[in-house]
Amino acid sequence: MPASVIGYINRMKWIINMAYIMLAICIVAVGSLIVRAQPQQLSGYPSSSVPSWLSLGSNAWELTAATLVGLMSVPGLMLFYGGLTRRKYVINTMMMVLYAFSIVLVLWILFEYEMSFGPPLLAIRGFGILGKPTPVLTSGVLTSQANVPLANQQPNIAFPTLVYFQFVFAAITPALIVGALIERMNFKAWMLFVPLWSALVYAPLAYWLWGGGWLAQLGAVDFSGGYVIHLDAGVAAVIAAMMIGPRLDGERKLNPHNLTQVATGLGLLWLGWNGFNGGDPYGVTIDASIAVLNTNLAAAVALLTWLILDVAVYDKPSLTGAASGAVAGLVGITPAAGYVDGFGALVIGLASGAAAWASLNLIQYRLRPISNIDDATGVFSTHAVPGFLGGVLTGIFADPHVTSLIVPGLSGALYGDVYQLMIQVVAALVVIAYSGFMTFLILKLVSKVTPLRASPVTLSVGDREMHGEVAYDEYAFPIQARDIEVINGRDKE
Repeated sequence: MPASVIGYINRMKWIINMAYIMLAICIVAVGSLIVRAQPQQLSGYPSSSVPSWLSLGSNAWELTAATLVGLMSVPGLMLFYGGLTRRKYVINTMMMVLYAFSIVLVLWILFEYEMSFGPPLLAIRGFGILGKPTPVLTSGVLTSQANVPLANQQPNIAFPTLVYFQFVFAAITPALIVGALIERMNFKAWMLFVPLWSALVYAPLAYWLWGGGWLAQLGAVDFSGGYVIHLDAGVAAVIAAMMIGPRLDGERKLNPHNLTQVATGLGLLWLGWNGFNGGDPYGVTIDASIAVLNTNLAAAVALLTWLILDVAVYDKPSLTGAASGAVAGLVGITPAAGYVDGFGALVIGLASGAAAWASLNLIQYRLRPISNIDDATGVFSTHAVPGFLGGVLTGIFADPHVTSLIVPGLSGALYGDVYQLMIQVVAALVVIAYSGFMTFLILKLVSKVTPLRASPVTLSVGDREMHGEVAYDEYAFPIQARDIEVINGRDKE
């Protein structure tokens, strides 16, 4: 190698090393300034506003994480599902998500939070079944330290912080169901369904796995919602799609009207997931950092897996396919993010992407009679399937070196604890059975009050008939000459 090249390489190494040194100095200096500034910044507040139990860093991170997760729904899912639907249903699709977010917030404050995380109202032989449905409105509650009594958790954050953090999870769960029901559900039926489903399905499952209830007492774990959120919503979505029936003849096809909007929604979902999984240790911990890194690794691997399968089978990679792959990876790692190492995250991402792709392309859209169930955007395949798989794989790959940072003693079958794998499977089956049965009952009840499905006349018009407004001016944005039937970005065969 010429001496000039060697000299250039050495100079570049010196520059890079100096850059690292300067970066380290800056980090230390900024950290020192922050530490020194904190007493002055808080000196103007009463001492009671910053009690000794409050970790300023953890409380700030949890509020930030909650905001990130909230952005996943509003506007993340609104944009994601809104872009995947036909233009005449955009307002209806976004309104379904927005309504779910709003109604769940009110119910969460009035009684659902305590149903999900409060002291037990009902316990059988010491196993918690349901929390007491009481409001979280009084000053005494709002100024206290966060506490999940049955789970023996008392994180160093404010109680309202925990309430809001858990609310955004409760809100996104029914919003996920929207993807299966677009372009035909009666909005009045949706307005009745969401509060009933959130209170009678989501809250009990959250209590059983997160609030210290009976499944948690038996040893089942769900780091951030693979079971409570994604498996739950995916099962409910396919039951609801079956009961409401398919879209109009000639419209039973995924025909995204705006893929740029889909990509924007995906970005909010993906980066919002840093708060989704990174916030679940309830503080600024090493495990939070591990969870964020694992989340992004699994999402990337699943996306690449989906694209490779698309190219191998269809010879064309698609944006909708890439988005589905990323979501599948994010869902798959959710129950495991803070329990596994990087190798476990890689395997979960690979398995989630491949399983979701196979479920959607080989079973849900192709295999009769399952293909007759009109799950419009494949919520079952991209949420229930990887949610189930990720939860089960947690029972295999839970690494005691990682879990010692958050749940000491938790180990997967790979590290000798076969029971953990068994209880993960049992918990998944319980979620499937309970969510499916209760969703069926709730929709039956709603159907006695109002039709589950919008009328054919209403559907033929769309948003203008449903909501009295449209997303696009027909003259400024004329309708395309023809509709192209699309499944994951490809013309349906």
